[in-house]
Amino acid sequence: MFLDLKNYTPPPEPPPSRGPEPLTPRQQKAVAWIVGLNIILLFIAPIGGATVISGLLEFFK
Repeated sequence: MFLDLKNYTPPPEPPPSRGPEPLTPRQQKAVAWIVGLNIILLFIAPIGGATVISGLLEFFK
């Protein structure tokens, strides 16, 4: 097959991106709460997991 590219026009260039919009104070507060909760759970979850594992080990003894 033959492809004729003589009448080819390149697509227009996309507009430059401005970057992400800054967070509003309400969004900043929500992100802070989410990060804080995740940090707290980072320390609580292993303790709870260890309790469950030790309980299962005692159950199957």
